[in-house]
Amino acid sequence: MTSLLQKEFFQLAIVAALLVGLCAPAVGTFIVQRRLSLLGDGIGHVALTGVALGFLTGTAPVLTAVLVAVAGAVAIEIIRARGRTSGDVALALMFYGGIAGGVMLMGIAPGGSNAKLNSYLFGAIASVTSQDIWVIGALAVAVIAVVLTFGRELFVLCQDEEMARASGLPVRFLSLLIAVTAALTVVIAMRVVGLLLVSALMVVPVATSQQLTRGFRSTMALAMLFGVVAAVGGLLASTLSARVPPGAAIVLLALAGFVLALGVGRFVRRGRARESAVSEQPMSAREVS
Repeated sequence: MTSLLQKEFFQLAIVAALLVGLCAPAVGTFIVQRRLSLLGDGIGHVALTGVALGFLTGTAPVLTAVLVAVAGAVAIEIIRARGRTSGDVALALMFYGGIAGGVMLMGIAPGGSNAKLNSYLFGAIASVTSQDIWVIGALAVAVIAVVLTFGRELFVLCQDEEMARASGLPVRFLSLLIAVTAALTVVIAMRVVGLLLVSALMVVPVATSQQLTRGFRSTMALAMLFGVVAAVGGLLASTLSARVPPGAAIVLLALAGFVLALGVGRFVRRGRARESAVSEQPMSAREVS
């Protein structure tokens, strides 16, 4: 393990895993709270078209993925907000259009291949370069800055959109901000877990944290911790065994954490219910027992 830590590719992979583990659950907390858990999937499919566009034009796939993912996220939010098409239908349209556009463009792109496409679909963290880290790092700073700056307003919006509107908050702007931030997070995570699995890292750590906490801030903080543990743990598992895909290992580790937290959460809630029932008993009943 010591010799592995000295290798540049592993150091870059660790940095990428840490950034993804922090950003994905942070944004995912707002998405889950707003009941848009599949938003990451929709944006991920759209980002695939951006990746293929990068290969077609000979530019950096990460940068074109950012542009296309942001445009897709804005389109999803506008369609959803206008109410002419329900949110799930809007996401379905992006699902189909994004994956079809990506496969089509990759097929006609010079040097395009299924192997390159699969590295973005399912992740290829071992191939992350220093240039990728700079781009991922910049996007991660932008995501965390949005969370820290607009966290309170986004919380109110996710809790009750009508209350946010009555409070004078810019609901349309904040809704677009969540969508754009989710798009940036998808692009950050696509080299680590892949576009098809990125939504899991945005949702599962949050669902895990909700089993153990009650407050919004504590849920986000614990979800970020779970995200980091899953990302780094999955990376280590794939490094120790060449047959283990890193993206799948990260998601399965996150799901294992959810199952464990589900059991612990139920045990804790039962204990609290018993204590509450005992405290609410009349004095005479407690003396008899």
